Formats: sequence, C-alpha cells, structure tokens
Amino acid sequence: MSADTAAAPVRADQRPSRAAAPTPRRRLPRPTTVLWSLVAIVIALAWVFPVYWMINSAFLPNVILQRTTPTLTPFADGSLDNFVTVISDPAFVRALGTSLVVTLCTVAAAIVIAFLGALAISRFKFRGRRSFILALLFIQMLPAEGLFIAQYKMMSSLGLLNQAIGLIVLYTAAVVPFTVWMLRGFVAGVPVDLEEAAMVDGLSRTQAFLRITFPLLAPGLVASGVYAFLQAWNEFTIALVIMTEEQSRTLPLWLRGFLQASATRETDWGQVMAASTLVALPVIVFFLLVQGRMSSGLVGGAVKG
Repeated sequence: MSADTAAAPVRADQRPSRAAAPTPRRRLPRPTTVLWSLVAIVIALAWVFPVYWMINSAFLPNVILQRTTPTLTPFADGSLDNFVTVISDPAFVRALGTSLVVTLCTVAAAIVIAFLGALAISRFKFRGRRSFILALLFIQMLPAEGLFIAQYKMMSSLGLLNQAIGLIVLYTAAVVPFTVWMLRGFVAGVPVDLEEAAMVDGLSRTQAFLRITFPLLAPGLVASGVYAFLQAWNEFTIALVIMTEEQSRTLPLWLRGFLQASATRETDWGQVMAASTLVALPVIVFFLLVQGRMSSGLVGGAVKG
C-alpha cells in the first residue's frame, strides 16, 4: 500500500455513523411527593381561609352576613360602607396614632438595646457574662400575668399610667430578652477576622464595625424588628392593665371596645370584620416591605449562634 493511498481521506459515506443522543426522559414526581404537596396545599388553604373570610365579610352588609347561605365573593353585593363607618370613628384614629407611636418607639428602643447587649455577649469576655445569659433565659420563663401587679404599681408610682411612654417602657422590657438572643446568633456568625483585617488596612475599630460588620447584620436587625413590631402591635393584656382610660387605648383595646359597643344592640359583624382588617393591614404592609431581608435574616440566624 502506497503512502498516497494510506493518506487518502475517508469519504463521508464510509465514516462510521454516530448514534443520535437519546432525548433525556422527564422524571415524574414520586407519588409520595405529590401526596405531601397536596397536603401542604390543603393546610395552606385552611390557614388562609379565616383571613379571606374576614376580608370578605368586611365588604358585606350585616343583612347578607346573617343569611344561612354564605356569600364567598363580595363583588356582587359588597361595598366600602363598613370601612367608611370605622374610619370615621374618632376613637379609631386616636387609637391608631397611639399604636403607631408605641410600636415604632418600642421597635427602635428594643433594637438598639438588644443590639448592644448581643454585641457585648458575643464580642467581649467579662465577669458575669454567663449569669447574664442565664438571666435572659429565666426572664423568658416568667409568665406575663405574674408581672401585672408589679408593673401596674411601678407605672402608678412613676405617674405613667395611661401614658404612651409607660407602655413603651413595658413593651421594650418584654421584647428585649428574646431579641438579644436572636441578634446574638447574627453577631456571632460574623467573624472577628473581618474587623481585624479592616483595622490592619487602617480603619479604626468603630469604622471597621460600621463599614464591615454592621451591613452584614442588617438581615438580623430586620428579623428582630419584625418580632418586636408584632409583639408591640398585637399586645393586649399589658395595655389593658396600664391603659385604663378610653382616650389612651391602643388598637387592640379599641377593637375590644368596638365589639362591646356593638353588643349592646345587634352585632354588626361587617363593621367588626372591617375594623379587624384595618388593624391587621399595617402588619401586612410591614411584612411586604421587609419580607426579603426577613427571610434571609431568619435563615442566617439559624446557621450559627
């Protein structure tokens, strides 16, 4: 065989045919996965239905709500009359302002105090550190009802009964212990080496903390703020003990008084549901604003701490 013959190119029809790559088959979900998904959907619908029923009833007049056949859609016979009636009540506007002031001040005070406490526990070694941590756990075990008499006498002696500042102090004291525990996990999850490296580059300790560590703790602060917001906004029993005058009621107390006022005659459940929807609306708006950072903050706090 000559060299020219050996070097001759192989024709296309003489090349070995290459089998086409098989199309990957789509894997079907397992029956157990489908079953658990259906169970999760049913549980989610059962959880959402009371909220939907509250909002649906808020648009319907009392005559329709008293029918034996329920109305599942408010679009046909619904209106905004119930909301207009509730909003036009001066007591609602006054209670809304009180709740906003108390809640926002509680969140701000609790975040600042709890952040400093968590920073001290996680970053510094001092005498009594273990006792302080155990004290936080012990405070969480105390029932709130057992403190009512002491709290009432303390606020009375200080002249803070029926004052927003008195309620802010009590709410902050109730929220801080658990918030310290939440933030402690986030602070402990940020390595000290980051601050030390920044200090080597010429930053002071304060600058290193503000530029490096503090931005990494933002999700934890948001998650802790959500907890403080919910506790202060929905709290009822402490406000019932401290805020005895009608002029100083928070929204949960106003809603209770609104229901009792309606009970003297035929209860207008449409107005009651409209009032409940308006009370829950700020919480929903707050969650929509912080849901992204809140989810990352909750996951981050569960990793280490």
